[in-house]
Amino acid sequence: MAAMKRAKKATARTKKPKRATTRTAGKAEMKHIPWNSIELEDLNPLLQRQFVVGKNVMVARVLLKKGCIVPEHSHHNEQITYILEGALKFWIDGKEIVVKAGEVLTIPPHMPHKAEAVQDTVDLDIFNPPRADWVNKTDKYLRGGK
Repeated sequence: MAAMKRAKKATARTKKPKRATTRTAGKAEMKHIPWNSIELEDLNPLLQRQFVVGKNVMVARVLLKKGCIVPEHSHHNEQITYILEGALKFWIDGKEIVVKAGEVLTIPPHMPHKAEAVQDTVDLDIFNPPRADWVNKTDKYLRGGK
């Protein structure tokens, strides 16, 4: 037993130390961000949003007033929509689906979809990877062509 301990100590002394790898670009960090600390972005008179971006995922809090239309669009991002309050009617994959508070809809990448708020609605949208067009504010389809 003592011989095993001496052998482990000797091995530990002769092992080369592992190289530390430094990854500063794109490094994931822990963040704690209250929604009320993020300014609401007005996209049009019926639509506001806030979002937080991680390394590989984005979560957005989207506020839609009744009657708000999100025009048909598609994107390479996988999307999960969780309705916190209200309801959204989606036109997707040849179907009309009403998603209500407490319900979730998954939207595969590249699938065209459109939505209408049938009530004042608060939803959480999760995207992988993050939506570059939202971050860069080039999402004209939500801004009425602005």
